[in-house]
Amino acid sequence: MKHRGRHRRRKRGQALRATLAGAALALTAAATMISASQATDSARPGPLKPLTSAAALQELRLHREAYPAAPVPAVRVADVVASADRALRPAAGCAAAERAALPVTPAAGRAWCWDEDDTGGALAGAVTGSGDAGDDGRRVLLAGWSDARGRARIAVVDAERMTYAWVLPVVPADGGRSVRPLRSPLSGLVWYQDKLLATGDDGRTLYVYDMDRIRRDGTGFTLAAVAAYRLAGEARIGALSLDRSTAPDSLAVSEAVPADADRPARLWRYALRTGTSGPGAGLPEPDPVEAYETEAAEVHGVLAHRSRWYLARGAGAFEGNGTLVRLDGGGAAAAQCGPDGTYQCWSGPAGSLSYWEETGEVWSQSGRMLFSLGLNTVDRSLE
Repeated sequence: MKHRGRHRRRKRGQALRATLAGAALALTAAATMISASQATDSARPGPLKPLTSAAALQELRLHREAYPAAPVPAVRVADVVASADRALRPAAGCAAAERAALPVTPAAGRAWCWDEDDTGGALAGAVTGSGDAGDDGRRVLLAGWSDARGRARIAVVDAERMTYAWVLPVVPADGGRSVRPLRSPLSGLVWYQDKLLATGDDGRTLYVYDMDRIRRDGTGFTLAAVAAYRLAGEARIGALSLDRSTAPDSLAVSEAVPADADRPARLWRYALRTGTSGPGAGLPEPDPVEAYETEAAEVHGVLAHRSRWYLARGAGAFEGNGTLVRLDGGGAAAAQCGPDGTYQCWSGPAGSLSYWEETGEVWSQSGRMLFSLGLNTVDRSLE
């Protein structure tokens, strides 16, 4: 009798475990369906919505603060490039784990990896290009990094030989009597004329650097900020890019809004002063010339060209690659890849975007990979 009782209890236990297992599978399947739905919704956030409220636009106004001019003598970018003695490795010579950070669709046209000994423990930041910078006509890239202590540094890259040297950005301290390291992940960098604009203070500030005032400091180089633009409202600058398709040229900005925020993210522009001389040359006007709201969150890279905005977005609550989205007033499109048609096809983690108009290339970096691809390739992947 005891044996039969144990047998009945064992069967009841097996049935209960089977029921619980079935329920767990059902919950997992439901969660998967919800996650897939959320991923699809986030990849297609809808069209841009113009932001016209005077109060909202006022919150995006920049307030300028000037700093004492950096002392001379100074060196030029060409001098830094000439001293570049570190080299990036072509993608074929990079480890598989490093190459895993590259986008799947659209695929990178060219890619390199940074030396682990030189960047280990550091966080990759924004990329910007010079076009025809340098006295000797060399093509130059600037790639932002921040070390384990949050101190920013910029790799000045000879885009022909793919060699580089480091420049340390600093900001005035103690009333201009000293300087301190810029502590920022450099999520946004834009090189325009002789000015470099860099994010700082968790997106509250745009620091301005004069690229003709790089100083040699022992065996390295430093660059001191000459001005700062600050946001007075709650907005935080997440990413920057230069748009030469507007008249005048403009600075495209995306807001840093986490995936769990209960409000839309903002995208906006500042017109740039295109004169080549005078104290305001190459600097942004304080008031935004246009602004939009978007349901897209986790934006780590922004690119604007004509009426289109391209956003490189993080994976958010999902694991793996990020998402590349193109937005305009009519709607949104995102690249898909893999047998399941996922939208998580961009680099992981997603980084800043920079368009080099002369060559038609979009530049970005993720992990320890620096890569480029044509804007036309990006557009084809979104059709």
